[in-house]
Amino acid sequence: MGVVAAILLALLVAVTGTAPARAAGTAGAGYWHTSGRQILDANGNSVRIAGINWFGFETDNHVVHGLWSRDYKNMLDQIAATGYNTLRIPYSDDIFKSGTMPSSIDFSSGKNADLQGLNSLQVLDKIVDYSGQIGLKVILDRHRPDSSGQSALWYTSSVPESTWLANLKSMAGRYANNPTVVGIDLHNEPHDPACWGCGDTTVDWRLAAQRGGNAVLSVNPDMLIFVEGVQTYNGDSTWWGGNLEGAGTYPVQLDVANRVVYSAHDYATSVSNQPWFSDPSFPSNMPGIWDKHWGYLFKNNIAPVWVGEFGTTLQSTTDQTWLKALVAYLRPTSQYGGDSFQWTFWCWNPDSGDTGGILKDDWQTVDTAKDGYLASVKAPGFGSGGGGGTTDTTAPTAPTGL
Repeated sequence: MGVVAAILLALLVAVTGTAPARAAGTAGAGYWHTSGRQILDANGNSVRIAGINWFGFETDNHVVHGLWSRDYKNMLDQIAATGYNTLRIPYSDDIFKSGTMPSSIDFSSGKNADLQGLNSLQVLDKIVDYSGQIGLKVILDRHRPDSSGQSALWYTSSVPESTWLANLKSMAGRYANNPTVVGIDLHNEPHDPACWGCGDTTVDWRLAAQRGGNAVLSVNPDMLIFVEGVQTYNGDSTWWGGNLEGAGTYPVQLDVANRVVYSAHDYATSVSNQPWFSDPSFPSNMPGIWDKHWGYLFKNNIAPVWVGEFGTTLQSTTDQTWLKALVAYLRPTSQYGGDSFQWTFWCWNPDSGDTGGILKDDWQTVDTAKDGYLASVKAPGFGSGGGGGTTDTTAPTAPTGL
C-alpha cells in the first residue's frame, strides 16, 4: 500500500470508525496456521477473527437459541451483514449422546424446514455448512461437560477425561476437510482448582490442553487449537479462563507446530466486580492488567491471542468505560487488522443474563449502541468456501460467560 493510500485509509477509519472490506479472495482461504503472533491462511495472508458467540448447544435445548422464533439461515445472514466474520459456537458433550435431539425449533411458515427430524449434531452440520456458504468461519467451543452447568476442570465424575478426548476427536473428524471450521476451543473457562504449570495431571490445565490438542490434531492436523487460560497463577487471580501469565514460562507444546492460539475472557461489572474497576486510576490501569494476564503473549510475538468472550449490559458508566478501553486495546495496528488481537464478542443472544446480546429481546433488532462500540475492531469477512470476502464492516454487539 502506498503512503497516500495508507493516509486515506487511516482518515477513513478515524472518521467512520470502520475499515473498508478488502477485495474478495485476498485472505481466509483454506485451513489456517500461526506464525508468531499472527494467524495466517493457507496462502500466507494474515487474517483477523472478528466474531460473535451464538450459544445454545451447551444448554438443555441442545441447539443454538432463537430458532424458536427465526430461521437459522436468516439469523446467520444477519450475523454476517452486521459485520462479524467468525462464529464461536459453544456445545456440551451431551450432543454426542445417542438420541440427543434439539428442542424449541419453530418449523411454522417454512422456517427451519431442513432441520426437521435432525439430531443436534446434524443441526450443527447444517449451521456449519451454511456459514461456509456465506463466508463465516466457525470455532467450536467445548463449553462444558454436560448441560447442567460449567465445570472448573475439563472433566467431571460423570464425564471423564477419556470422554472429553474421544469427543474432541469425533468433532475434529466430523469436520475434517472442511476449513469452515478453523479450530476447536478445548474447554471453556478453566478455573480454580485448575492450575497452569503445576505438574499435577489431575488439575494442570496446560498439560490437559496438550493432551486435548494432540487428540484433535491426530484426526485433523490442520485445525487451530484454542487454549484458554486459568483463573489463578502464582496467587494472582482474574476472570475464569483469563489468566495466561504462565504460558510464557510453560507454553502449550503440540505434536504439530504452529497450531496454538491462546484465548482469554474478560468482563465488566455486570458479570462481577473486580478490584481494578474501583482503582483511582481506572481505566488507565486496564492496559497494564491485560498486558500482564494475556496481552504480553501477543506483544512479545509469542503467539496469537484471541479474546474469546467479552461483554456487558452497558448499564453502568464503569462498564461503558471498560468496553471503550478494551476496544482501544484491541484496535488494529495493521492495514486490515491481521496483525492484531483476535476476538469474538459475547454474545449474539439477548438471553444472556449478565451481558445481554447484540440482538434485543425481540430476537430481531440489533442493539446499535452496543454494536457501535465494536466498529473500529471489525474486520473483513471471508468469501464462501473459505476464501476472502466482502462482509459489511459496520458494527456488532455483546458477550457473556455462560
